[in-house]
Amino acid sequence: MAVEQGAKPIRFAVLKPDHGSPEAIVRAVISEAPIAIEYNGIGYAVMMATPIDLADYAVGFSLSEGLIERPDDILALDVHQSELGWILRIQLPQKNAEKVVARARQRVSESSCGLCGMDNLEEVMRPLPPVTAQIAVADAAIFLALSALRSHQTLNADTGAAHAAAFCAPDGAILMTREDVGRHNALDKLIGALARAGIDISAGFIILTARCSLELVQKTILANCPMLVTISAATDLAIHIAQKAGLRLISLARADSALAAMPQNG
Repeated sequence: MAVEQGAKPIRFAVLKPDHGSPEAIVRAVISEAPIAIEYNGIGYAVMMATPIDLADYAVGFSLSEGLIERPDDILALDVHQSELGWILRIQLPQKNAEKVVARARQRVSESSCGLCGMDNLEEVMRPLPPVTAQIAVADAAIFLALSALRSHQTLNADTGAAHAAAFCAPDGAILMTREDVGRHNALDKLIGALARAGIDISAGFIILTARCSLELVQKTILANCPMLVTISAATDLAIHIAQKAGLRLISLARADSALAAMPQNG
């Protein structure tokens, strides 16, 4: 398998408002590439993502799509770099492959959106199972994790352009982090990495360096994680779906405050 790379050096001219010749610098720039996902030879999706931790991504994406229930449902996985991007060739048992055939569609998603290729409103707003996991997390633990998050964002430290998804113990200790140019990709990578490592996602909570929109809530609910914390604000639909499924949602989480959505009247 070719070596995965999350960033590359690019030369820039630094422009400033005062007079003078621009300064030349070299800066690390985050990698973005098309990732084609195939199941049993059937093209399922093309996602724009950072080509690191792609085995984790393959497992997490498959879990989020409901195509597998556990990592060992995947019989074989080949991560292949081509001239134009990357290809994840995933082999599933016949019973799982039938789901692929039923749902396969040609779709391309930008890194900012995980729902761009959905076929219809019913698929986007599909019913979700209730979150059955419950954990007790003190407010102090949330802020402890937030304060430690930056030190776990190695790719973002180099590029300033990576989202992070971090899995935290109830006491706020960060146990695992994955990064990507796309926030939903980072979450899929984290879900896959936890599943591959045999770590129970229902026993902790997730922090995302992103705004909280529908697809992030959906993925968290489907993973049966009891709490999601996002650095930026949540949408009204994300809040509604989280409350309906029993997901505790914390947004606009900063060093000095955070917003916990309260039940709405009516």
